This record gives sequence, structure tokens and C-alpha cells, in this order.
Amino acid sequence: MRTVDMKIGVMLPLGAGDGPDGGMAGWKDVRAVAEAADQSGLDSVWLADHFLYRDPEGQVFGMHDSWTLLSAVAAVTSRVELGNMVLCASFRDPGLTAKMAATLDEVSGGRLTLGVGAGWHDPEYEAFGLPTDHRVGRFTEWLEIVARLIRGETVTYEGKYYKVHEANLDPAPLRQIPILVAGHRPRMMQLIAQWADAWNTAWYGAPNLQVEERLETLRQALETANRPPEAVARTAGIIVRDPDQSVADPSPQAIPVQDLPEVSAAYQKLGVNHLIISPEPMTPRSIERIAEAKQQLTQ
Repeated sequence: MRTVDMKIGVMLPLGAGDGPDGGMAGWKDVRAVAEAADQSGLDSVWLADHFLYRDPEGQVFGMHDSWTLLSAVAAVTSRVELGNMVLCASFRDPGLTAKMAATLDEVSGGRLTLGVGAGWHDPEYEAFGLPTDHRVGRFTEWLEIVARLIRGETVTYEGKYYKVHEANLDPAPLRQIPILVAGHRPRMMQLIAQWADAWNTAWYGAPNLQVEERLETLRQALETANRPPEAVARTAGIIVRDPDQSVADPSPQAIPVQDLPEVSAAYQKLGVNHLIISPEPMTPRSIERIAEAKQQLTQ
């Protein structure tokens, strides 16, 4: 596959485990990392979207609301692209989501990518009384409504789970906001091929056979949908550790930051357009190290 220009972005702190010494991250921590990314030459910043995370041992990690944080990040940065990795469709009505996206794109000066997914973590659904059944079926209807609204249509839709009647966005977005969808199973890939401008697979270290298989799955889905291969940007989430900083619970697949240029080149050869890095730890110093490594890609 031909090589492509590579963008490098980073995940921002969201809550428990992401702050100093592995504690709760607050707004000042989110802002510091976002501003470091904006000022150091990275291409994008991203926030996960969860009410909470419960690990297999039953420990609960709390989270801030990602959309509120992303709106605040938009107001204190000026250059980086921003998005959710990814917004859970189950948490917000499709009309509300489209309206929020149009407004945040206005606030950010046209820097939003609307990253969305069907959701997966049952404990947060159960805690807040959300249905866990037919998640992909619900997402199918939700995604069509959102995509058509932000692309300027007046939408009438009557599905099993969602209904809208002559709905539109006023004021309309000033541009076509790109939609990123995360997923890899067959039904999700069909939706990605139909509606998405970008696709994400995560979380990895260096590229492996699974990455290659999922890229091939996307290629096949686009071919089936009669869309050209370049119609959907390929993004991959990877974990990068700064070995000079302590990490409470390092991920085994994390690559050391000094290996990022080589690893980026390997993803680039596979046709990945954009690496989205979960840094360990989530500090401004980690962002500076990642930006230094990114500069080597153009040398």
C-alpha cells in the first residue's frame, strides 16, 4: 500500500488513574496536557467517553464528562484537531449529539472530528440504567440520523429505537464535520464503510498481525460498499511510555517513546494516516517527548 502523510495525536487525561501519581485527573491536568500538545506541534487531542470503568477485580474508576472537557479544551487551544475516542452513542440522543457537534465545531473554529462508537462496558450501562441489548442495532439508527443531520439534511426517520421528524441543524455547521467510527466486527464495518470519514482500531504497541487483518477488513468493507480506499482515513491507537517517568501500572504492549519514529514508519507503510497515542504517564513532559519523536519523522 502507498505511504501516506502521518499525523500524531494524543489522548488526554479523563479521570481516575490519569492524574499525578496515578490519582484523579482534574481540569488543570487536562488543560496542561492539551496546551502542551497544541504548542509542541502535535496534530490532535482526544478524550475517551465513559461514566466509569469497573475492572475485573471490581475496582471502580470515575470519569469526568468528556464532552464538557472537550468543549473547554477547544476554548484554550488554537491549532490542534480534537475529538472523542470515542463518544458512546448510548449516552446521548442523536439529535442532541448532532447539535452539540455543530456547536463545538463552531467553538473550535472547525477543528472537530466526531468520533463515535456503539459502547461496550456493561457496568456503566447497568449503573445508569441504560439498555445493553441490541447495541449495534441502536447504533445503526443513531449513526444515520447524526450523519445526515451534520451533513446538512432535513431528516425524517422512524426506526425501532429513534424517531425524528423534519429535524435539521439551525445554525448549520459551517463545514462537513468528519465522522470517525471505531469498530471491527462485520456489522460495524458495514456502517463504517457507509457513513464514516475515518476509522479507528486500538490499542496496540508496534503493528502486528491483528492490525494488518483489521486494515484488510476495512479494505474489503469499502470495496463491498463501492467506496474508494482513500475515502476513509485509517487511524490506530497505540500506547507509548516515557521510560524516564514512573508509571503506576504500565501497559505490557507500550512502546518506549524513543521507538516512536520507527513504529510510526511501520504503521505508515500499512496505510495508517493518524496515530492516536495513549501516553504513559499522561503528563506535559510525555507530550514533549512524543513531539520530539514526531519531529524525527520529517528529518
